[in-house]
Amino acid sequence: MTEEKTPKQIVELLDKYIIGQNEAKKSVAVALYNRYRRLQLPKQMQQDITPKNMLMAGPTGVGKTEIARRLAKIVDAPFVKVEATKFTEVGYVGRDVESMVRDLVEEAVRMEEKDQFERVKLQATKKANNRLVKLIVPGIKRENRENSMQQMMQMLSGNFNMNQPQDNEEVTDDIRNERLSVADQLNKGLLENREVTIEVEQAPKVNPMGDMMGQMGIDMSSLMGDLMPKKTVKRTLKVSDAREVLIQEESKKLINYDSLYQRAIERTQQNGIIFIDEIDKITAGNKKTSGEVSREGVQRDILPIVEGSTVSTKYGPVSTDHILFIAAGAFAESKPSDLIPELQGRFPIRVELNALTQEDFVKILKDPQNSLLKQYIALLKADGIKLVFTQEAIDRIAQIAFEVNQGTDNIGARRLATILEKLLEDVLYEGPDMNMGEITITQKYVDQKLSDIIINKDLTKFIL
Repeated sequence: MTEEKTPKQIVELLDKYIIGQNEAKKSVAVALYNRYRRLQLPKQMQQDITPKNMLMAGPTGVGKTEIARRLAKIVDAPFVKVEATKFTEVGYVGRDVESMVRDLVEEAVRMEEKDQFERVKLQATKKANNRLVKLIVPGIKRENRENSMQQMMQMLSGNFNMNQPQDNEEVTDDIRNERLSVADQLNKGLLENREVTIEVEQAPKVNPMGDMMGQMGIDMSSLMGDLMPKKTVKRTLKVSDAREVLIQEESKKLINYDSLYQRAIERTQQNGIIFIDEIDKITAGNKKTSGEVSREGVQRDILPIVEGSTVSTKYGPVSTDHILFIAAGAFAESKPSDLIPELQGRFPIRVELNALTQEDFVKILKDPQNSLLKQYIALLKADGIKLVFTQEAIDRIAQIAFEVNQGTDNIGARRLATILEKLLEDVLYEGPDMNMGEITITQKYVDQKLSDIIINKDLTKFIL
């Protein structure tokens, strides 16, 4: 969590993935660390300190979304990205602005569940292996009236679990000895590729009505699930895959979901981050919005969520008072002051992100831990190919990306992905069928592959 990471440490971690934009990194790091500072204060004062929401302005592809997403990963915080243009004013058909908070709670539940699964993994794995042994070496089925009546009573009381193995089998000494042998083989990893048939819970069908009820904070699937037994389907899987399915099932039985949901709500309220992209598209100054549903109405609907309100979700009410909101937009045809004054005031930190230079492109290609060059080198290594880029080739790729952005639409760092895919298409296509060994990408090769496309502006628009 943030108590272990100062603003400087947060920026250092962001530097591993994002080139430049130092002002934006510092601002988000301080905004995040202020949450930790707030928690050190007396309870009464904590309630009075609201998060310092941020508005990032800058062209597409310069790192706005990546900064917010990486920030959430660094501090293990629930994070969702929403597009302001997907929402409609109350009274119109479309996404309700409160759905962004519900999506955030869903993410927090997923994170909490993952954490809980890790805590019970050893216990769940042991139970899963026991079930695998019984599936590989089944006992002798024993059907009797008493057992059937027992199951019927359990179903009527709502306690019968279709996935729970029932005690209706007879185990002889031979079966017991064979199971001990199989258990030993499982522990040694000797049966991983053996196939086994298991019963798994059937995936729920998409129900538009249920989705609509979910938007209102009502969990229809949970209500129906309590009344109806869960449907199961048989699947034949390798032991290694079947174990993972059974571990998931056993983990769910070991977890108290009521307390998990409460922790998820608390995690949402204290650490949640909502990234609202394309906020410039709902300003009155944007010409594209003329004749459409009132975008100012969407702003007014977003306002109470950002100000602090309580949203009903299927896990319980969620307060948005201390959720951190980061809004972003290119603001090419509008400006932040075109937002309604009340909403402007809720984003006190303003950061302008700069367009990327040719030098930035060179660094983006080489420096980040997940840089595009490192990704392609790793992908081709899987085919036994050693891919090498000369510095001159990297400089030329960066120059082409910069020039194409200047001559057509400026899509920032995303242009590099388009250029590299075109540059390496032959290598990627032929690589699996050829023993190429080492391939060196030189400046000459870059020019040969891309020069015609760059010269022909019509081709550039469609291909790069």
